[in-house]
Amino acid sequence: MQYVELKKALKEFTVFSLNDIKRIDSSFFRVRLNEWQDKGYIKKIIRSYYIFSDLELDENVLFEIANRIYSPSYISFEMALSYYHLIPESVYGITSASTRRTYKFKTPIGEFSYRTIKPDLFFGYNLVNYNGKHLKIASIEKAVLDYFYLNPDIERDSDFASLRINRELFLKQINEEKFHRFLNKFAQKTLAKRINSFLWFLSADRQA
Repeated sequence: MQYVELKKALKEFTVFSLNDIKRIDSSFFRVRLNEWQDKGYIKKIIRSYYIFSDLELDENVLFEIANRIYSPSYISFEMALSYYHLIPESVYGITSASTRRTYKFKTPIGEFSYRTIKPDLFFGYNLVNYNGKHLKIASIEKAVLDYFYLNPDIERDSDFASLRINRELFLKQINEEKFHRFLNKFAQKTLAKRINSFLWFLSADRQA
């Protein structure tokens, strides 16, 4: 297979794998990928996953790559909070939740980190459409819960303040019924206590 044939066959792919190529050409030799990397045609993201070098990178593209290279996973934690404009800082790297082991990839296009959650907690993400594709991103409610779940040291007002959550946006966008329904699925009394303290910290009654 020639490079121009590969690019035409995978024109709809943001990120592609060796297996994707072999579905098109079962006799494909992996050494060709090394040649195309040397020529600057493609970039290796992690083992067996590649992108075309002329791919324009933006947040949606990076999210799609994150979903694909370590599956099952969805965008969550700091990255999701930033996506919803709930925290003021830009986040270094793409943070995701996964049922697989905790792992971090440093790649030519950025850092992708994955934190382990239990399989029964793999829920609460939205399928966000972009260019006819779908990205898995935690809902606001689940992103907050995931973050607190894996950061048990966040429990006091000073800790909540350090998160610098945009209170007005949070209260405007949060679905309290969904939030508590999701919280109940975690079945952790200590988490529930911390979350309720956090909600009180942000509440209008407390601010009055």
